[in-house]
Amino acid sequence: MLDLARLRALHAVSVHGSVAGAAAALGYTPSAVSQQITKLERETRTTLLERRGRGVALTEEALHLADAAQQLLAIVERAETSLEERRGLPTGRLSIGAFASAARGLLPGVLAGLDRDHPALDVRMTEVDPHLSVDLVAKGVIDLAVAHDWDIAPLPAPEGVAQAVIGDDHCDLLVPEGHRLAGRDAVRREELAKERWICQPPGTVCHDWLVRTLRAAGYEPDIRHQAEENHTQLALLAAGLGVAMIPRLGRGQLPPGVVAVPLDPVPVRRLYALWRTEAARRPAITAAVSALRAHGAAVGLAPPVRP
Repeated sequence: MLDLARLRALHAVSVHGSVAGAAAALGYTPSAVSQQITKLERETRTTLLERRGRGVALTEEALHLADAAQQLLAIVERAETSLEERRGLPTGRLSIGAFASAARGLLPGVLAGLDRDHPALDVRMTEVDPHLSVDLVAKGVIDLAVAHDWDIAPLPAPEGVAQAVIGDDHCDLLVPEGHRLAGRDAVRREELAKERWICQPPGTVCHDWLVRTLRAAGYEPDIRHQAEENHTQLALLAAGLGVAMIPRLGRGQLPPGVVAVPLDPVPVRRLYALWRTEAARRPAITAAVSALRAHGAAVGLAPPVRP
């Protein structure tokens, strides 16, 4: 009899591409995931992982077993959902993936509320890039994702994944104190052609959005500095090294020497909760989505205005 926990570990490695990534998603240590895979290799008398440089790769047999594991995990999820639905109370484990600023600005209050109101619910949160979170939900690696899109780049939801709007997060232009635009009532994007920019690295949602937005305004942005964390970008802004467009959620108090200037029109990113449609009846999903919406309003997310 194959052990379900070990199959779950193999499936996570196949999705994330590494033992470390699987460990982060499952809330284990890399050593614990490696031990699960080793035990599964003994059970199946099959080599499942091969060393490739500093990482590992799944063998053909492992890929076949990981596909079977995904199907088994889906069956288990349906059974757990049915039991939870019959009880009528949020129970069991609920894994949530959230992008960085939502994990910082939204999730602490949500997690605390769920822990207080639903003591039988075991909630686990992992920081996940929005580019990856939808696929992780679709593959059953996480139960619920908090993701976002921008007005010019809608978030696609694949078949089998449902979504609900949490709220809209507005974005400001941030400039060093003493900048020519500091103190303006509003700034249009066309006025920013000669600025030096600070933003996230390529491949992130916010980087791609900034480039597309400024290209639509008629010019190629001069990106001088790239940093994933908002706080690092704010430090670069305070040093007078450029300007940035940073959303309000999770941004925190601006440091001395940094000024927020409204943009016209205001850039808006929309926050969503996403989950598998098979789990839609699960009380834990319903409770989490309700908590996200309620706390989103409490931290300043605006009601959605675009379709």
